Order: sequence, then C-alpha cells, then structure tokens
Amino acid sequence: MRTIDLRGRELSPADMLAAVPRATQARAEALDTAARLVDDVRGRGEAALREQAERFDQVTGHSVRVPAAHIDEALADLAPEVRTALEEAIRRVRLASAAQVPATQVTRIGDGAVITQRWQPVHRVGVYIPGGKAVYPSSVIMNVVPAQVAGVAQIALASPPQADQGGRIHPTILAAAALLGVTEVYAMGGAGAIGAFAHGVSSLGLDPVDVVSGPGNNYVASAKRAVAGVVGTDSEAGATEILVVADAEADPRLIAADLVSQAEHDEQASAVLVTDAVELAHDVATEVARIAALTRHSDRVAASLGGPQSAIVLVDDRAMATAFSNAYAPEHLELHLADAESAAAAFTSAGAVFVGDQTPVSLGDYMAGSNHVLPTGGQARYAPGLGSYTFLRPQQVISYDRTALAAVRAGVVALAESEALPAHGEAIEARFTA
Repeated sequence: MRTIDLRGRELSPADMLAAVPRATQARAEALDTAARLVDDVRGRGEAALREQAERFDQVTGHSVRVPAAHIDEALADLAPEVRTALEEAIRRVRLASAAQVPATQVTRIGDGAVITQRWQPVHRVGVYIPGGKAVYPSSVIMNVVPAQVAGVAQIALASPPQADQGGRIHPTILAAAALLGVTEVYAMGGAGAIGAFAHGVSSLGLDPVDVVSGPGNNYVASAKRAVAGVVGTDSEAGATEILVVADAEADPRLIAADLVSQAEHDEQASAVLVTDAVELAHDVATEVARIAALTRHSDRVAASLGGPQSAIVLVDDRAMATAFSNAYAPEHLELHLADAESAAAAFTSAGAVFVGDQTPVSLGDYMAGSNHVLPTGGQARYAPGLGSYTFLRPQQVISYDRTALAAVRAGVVALAESEALPAHGEAIEARFTA
C-alpha cells in the first residue's frame, strides 16, 4: 500500500477532496462502457443480453428467465447450516428495516384544513445481485427484505449466469430468493441487467421496474447513472470501500485483517487507513503484507491494495483524520479509537459507521442487521445506503372544507394577482360565486 503524508499541511476542503485516493480513470471508463451496454439492451432486448452473457460470462443457450424448478432445486439442496444463517440474517435485517418506515403524520393547519403525510411504496422493483468473483446470497437479503417491509408488490431479481453452473445463477443465490418468496428471477448480469430492468424485455415477460437497487462493480454503478430519470435507483453502490480511522492504541492485526477482508471483493476495491500514529501505520503495513500473501484471493487483494484507490494516510491529529474521513465519505467507516463511542458523532459522512474494534465491516456484510448496500465514490456525503425508505415515496394528501378555504380565500387571490396568474385566484372565487 502506498503512503500519503498530509502532515504539516493546511488543507482547505477542496484540497482535502483532491487528496482522497480514488480510481477516477476506471470509473470514467466504466460510465462510457455501461451507457453503451444499456442502450444496446434498450434497442435489441434479449439478443443483446445473450450476446453480453457470452462476452462477459462465457455462457450461451441458457434460460434467461429462470424456471421455477431451478429455484426449487436450489432451496432443496441448500446446506442446512447456510439456510440457518440466511434465515437469521433475514430476521435481523427485517427488524432493522421496519424502523425505516415512517408513520403517517396528520397536521391540522386549522379547522377543516388537514395535511396528511403518507409514504407509498413503489409498485415494482428490480434488485441486482452480483455474481462475478464471489457469491452474494447476503445481498439478496439486503435488497429484498427492505422492499418487502416497505410493501412493494412486485420484486424481480437478476444475477449473472455462471459458466460453472451450466448457465444457471449460482444455487445459493437462488435458494436465498426462494427463502424470501421471490419467483421472478433472471440470469443476466452487469450493466445490461440494469438496462433490462429500466426498459423491460418483452420477449422475457420482463416489465420495466420503478426502482433498481443492488450493489455491483463500477459498471453496474455506472449503469444506474445511465438509467437515472428513466427509473429510480438507490445510491451507486460500486466497488467496495473501507476507511479505517485509528489511533496509537489500535491493534494493527485487526486493522490489517479488515482492510484485506474488503480488498478480496474486487481488484477495484478501496482500502484506506487514516492515522496520526506513524508506528501503527508501519505495523499495519507489515501485517497487511503478511495476511494478503496468505489469503485465498491473494492476487486480487494485491491488485486492490496496490491500486491508486488504496493507501495509508498520515495526518497530524484527530481533527485532521476526521476532516479527511468526512471528505472521503467512505462506504464503510471503521473507528479503531480508544474513545470510539463518543468520537463517532463527528464522523458525519459515511455509508455505515462501525464503532470499535469488535465491530468489523464483515459483521455488517452478513449478520449485524444493518444493510450492506451502501453508497460509494464519495456519495455518502449526500446519499444514504439502501433501506425500506429507498422504495417509498412521500406523498402529501390535502383536505380543506369550505370554511377552511374561505379563511385563505383573500390570501390566495392576492398572491395569484402578484404573480400575474389571475386564473389561480379565479379558481378560488368560483367556489364562492353562483
């Protein structure tokens, strides 16, 4: 991992953003490619999806719309210990997601004047589950459960076909879908799948959705940007990020383990340590090198940690570490600080904050109850992670009786005249004239 030394420098917010390690070129290239793939699916539908499956997944002749029998078989063959873990994760995420559904609020402006704020679920959702370098049944839970809790009526799921599974979706993903009662499943991957959800594919019986959600690589994240305005999307949950803020008392072995755990996702994954403790930085670098060489996906980890998106950042003090973290706005933020509980409030920009050295990101990936579909690329400065609220639309319902309308009659007419929109006022007056 490279080292970025920010010590002894006075950095403005713009300087801090410029110092953030990002793989910007990779993301720029992904956006252009993703837009072309989405357009191809919009224009040619199933034919484009099949060509993309052959090109990217080395699969031909597969069932793009997954037969119910494949889903049933996957559930029947699911290992009991995996089923137990998935069911417990479902329970935990369902509990946490229920807290994200706002209650209906009724505001009485005056006698006979009522505003009701309600939250309506979208009708149809398409959830994307990655399936390239790893298998993510946990992402099935993280996407489907919040949508179900929100009250979404139709949920379709897509994941790439697997060459080593005869063109089927990985069976553990199918089994997770079965546990949640999802029966509309498509073996399609990457940017093309996002385009198919947005525009529909008539030959497959795939109707366009209202919202697309789910994590993926930079191409999937970029495809969401390409379909924005056609459908709603969650935040662009691209290649994973972890930022660890640590002090001199932190355990370098645990920090290194957590950095490597996220680096194994993808060569484009970002792993960053921010600290004012030089000795800790050295020890973490040593531990990272040791652990990375031993892990199963050592080549992938080495590419991630050696890329421009990963670094050890040296800062002067806690204030500078906090400012850097908030500028970076990581997907996952871990606080390895002696006073982590009290310090957490200052870290305002992160997809999810993991407080203390006993709360690793991998806990959040599976069993914490929190959602692991989170904003990347700095979007946590303004965008939330996935939740039941992703699938809800706030809606105001206004109800005035004649007396309440009469109370504001003159005011509406006056404002309408001031804006040179006299018909607005006349619509009010029509209710009080024969």
